[in-house]
Amino acid sequence: MNGRLEIQTIYRNNKTILKDSFMSPPFKLADITENKKSSMLELMMMSSSPGTLDKDNLNIDILIDENCSVILSTQSYQRIFNMKDSATQHTNIKMRQNGFLSHIPHPTVPHKNANYTTINNIYLENSSTLIWGELLTCGRKLNNEIFLFNKMHSITNVYCENNLIIRENLLMEPSTMNLSAIGQLEGYTHQASLICFNNKMDNEETKNSVYELLNAHTEIKFGISNATAHSIKVRILGRHAEELFDILNKINKLLTVSTITDKNKSLV
Repeated sequence: MNGRLEIQTIYRNNKTILKDSFMSPPFKLADITENKKSSMLELMMMSSSPGTLDKDNLNIDILIDENCSVILSTQSYQRIFNMKDSATQHTNIKMRQNGFLSHIPHPTVPHKNANYTTINNIYLENSSTLIWGELLTCGRKLNNEIFLFNKMHSITNVYCENNLIIRENLLMEPSTMNLSAIGQLEGYTHQASLICFNNKMDNEETKNSVYELLNAHTEIKFGISNATAHSIKVRILGRHAEELFDILNKINKLLTVSTITDKNKSLV
């Protein structure tokens, strides 16, 4: 299936609104903004399919216009089904001046023999704010499908003023890699990552706040590092999808409150 989702926003009358959208199966899109007075737009990506199927080719294009603030969520876990061939997803995001985007998707669950590649290209202005999360599980753990997928490959490129500033390249091939080895997952089964970029952010202060939040969780391993002078990278290892998803959302809330543009602070 060749699926496409296109989203364009615009800022009018002190509010972010959905200017235009296009969806082809399996994609659906819903405006879930509860506070209609908020300048922030909350959108949920949904799917008419139970998950990503063999030979799926999915494409997402998003334009966040000047001064727009968008929270983009997902409906449910993303299941990558059994495949004979492979499936791909390409996401391209362009953010204009003072744009804000927060995206913490539900965990990705690769089934046995899944072969999946996702490529995210995100283009920022220097005044943009980005919070971008990802969560990958080992598979259907309760069905004893632990690392029985063929390949999971996730690439995220973040550009600022057309210069590449962050590249996240995660490749997992259980048949050729010992995922329990030192330097790999070392006994953990789930991993989450988060990128935050904001040119007004104090990296050290932000890292300390995130560290305090993460340090309260005893069943995980984590690391926090500077990606650039105005961005940080968080990686977390754990054993439970819901726990890591909850942690990512807590970090997202913390960073949203501390980094969102002044015009939205009172509305978060």
